[in-house]
Amino acid sequence: MKVIVTGSSGLIGRWVCGYLSELGYEITGVDKRAPDFSLKGLTHADCDILDYSRLEEIFCRALPEGLIHLAARTDLDETESVAGYAANIQGIRNVLQAVEKAGSVRRAIYTSSQLVCRVGYIPANMQDYCPNTLYGESKVLTEKLVSELDGGRTEWCIARPTTVWGPHMSAHYQRLLHLIRKGLYFHCGKSKLYKSYSYAGNIAFQYFKLLTVPADKIHGRTFYLADYEPLSLRDYANGLAEEMGSPRIPDFPKAFVRVLALFGDLINKLGFSGFPFNSFRLNNILTSYVFDLSETRTVCGELPFSQADGIRATARWFLENVEKKA
Repeated sequence: MKVIVTGSSGLIGRWVCGYLSELGYEITGVDKRAPDFSLKGLTHADCDILDYSRLEEIFCRALPEGLIHLAARTDLDETESVAGYAANIQGIRNVLQAVEKAGSVRRAIYTSSQLVCRVGYIPANMQDYCPNTLYGESKVLTEKLVSELDGGRTEWCIARPTTVWGPHMSAHYQRLLHLIRKGLYFHCGKSKLYKSYSYAGNIAFQYFKLLTVPADKIHGRTFYLADYEPLSLRDYANGLAEEMGSPRIPDFPKAFVRVLALFGDLINKLGFSGFPFNSFRLNNILTSYVFDLSETRTVCGELPFSQADGIRATARWFLENVEKKA
């Protein structure tokens, strides 16, 4: 099977391409950034999805039967207008048009985000949107455009990944591991803080299943993608600390942490945007969210990796590939 994976150089893209490569798929990876890895069966096509002519050329040359669309602008930095997330709006229009032009795609998975709803908001249904960031608003538009512009000849579904962690995570998510390793990380209070997070190896498996299960199980539907067992932020951090041989993580009272977050807000307003702790991040840390993944589980089946597997692999990767190169 020939598959195009857009955003193939990102964390999810890397893991998805790796999984498909092991199964012998012929993969065209579309990304404006060249991958820092090579895989059997993977061909890189340099392309910004805002460049429609180039995108059309790639689709019509590759003639893929499957599409996993991951390319997007994913940061939360935009403050002016949702139009700043053109890759998530015009980009999806371009991808849909390229799919229609090529005429070969039988199955397409279009990636949205859990942030179509603010953290902690559990939607009543998949059209119940409640974003509180411009990025989230852009992903609402992504979903609406897929539903409105799909030509009808392609089996499709929408995937909403939650926070994804694991080897090859970005520098942003590596911050946590750096802090734990240096003994600078602390727990905010003593609660477990359960969250629906995704280990990278498991989400790659879920994308594969969405690509290959019978059409009546996925067509026109939206799926949250995460590990079925919620992750305790406390247990996750403690597990990483133990695997890396780091100092024991202390507990800080919530009242003290809130004052520290207000200090971070002040530092950010003074222009030091890189200060890693503020009220926005504290709210995300303290907000538990657990999605109903029963439909995803029914369609995708059991996952190949446990949380313990993921923690061991992540700690080992960090020590061997990040810390040694620092």
